[in-house]
Amino acid sequence: MNKKEFVRQAKIIKNQLYKTAYLYLGNEANALDVVDETIYKGYKALWQLREEEYFTTWMTRILINECKKELKRLSRIKCQESLVTKQSQDYDYDQLPLKEAIRSLPTQLKDVVILRYFSGYTLAEAAKALNIPQGTVVTRQRKALKLLKLELGEEE
Repeated sequence: MNKKEFVRQAKIIKNQLYKTAYLYLGNEANALDVVDETIYKGYKALWQLREEEYFTTWMTRILINECKKELKRLSRIKCQESLVTKQSQDYDYDQLPLKEAIRSLPTQLKDVVILRYFSGYTLAEAAKALNIPQGTVVTRQRKALKLLKLELGEEE
């Protein structure tokens, strides 16, 4: 893949990447930053892409890794702020029960739910993006849905 083709493909999937990042991070500014960083890292590592047909999956994998790095960074910042202020933080995120329930899932389960239901990935694509077997995606999906049903069912 040449650089012009990378730019063209990146423009096509940028909105999808943003939606995925927003679901991970819950904040518009952080999601935009992570998408920009993902595109930059993808551009720099373009030579590592072996098959052009997996471009979207490859970029999504980079995005997920960047989201995880950002979440770690944000948690360190929050810990430092709580040590300094000794106050509980008010979160400005949407307080919808589903979003909160998804955020409370373990990372492995949350990854599958976000890719399958919010990014529109098939089982095979999600397995490829997460670098796990398709059967594992099915198992994690089932477990995540069961946990979400329990969590949301208690609130009704």
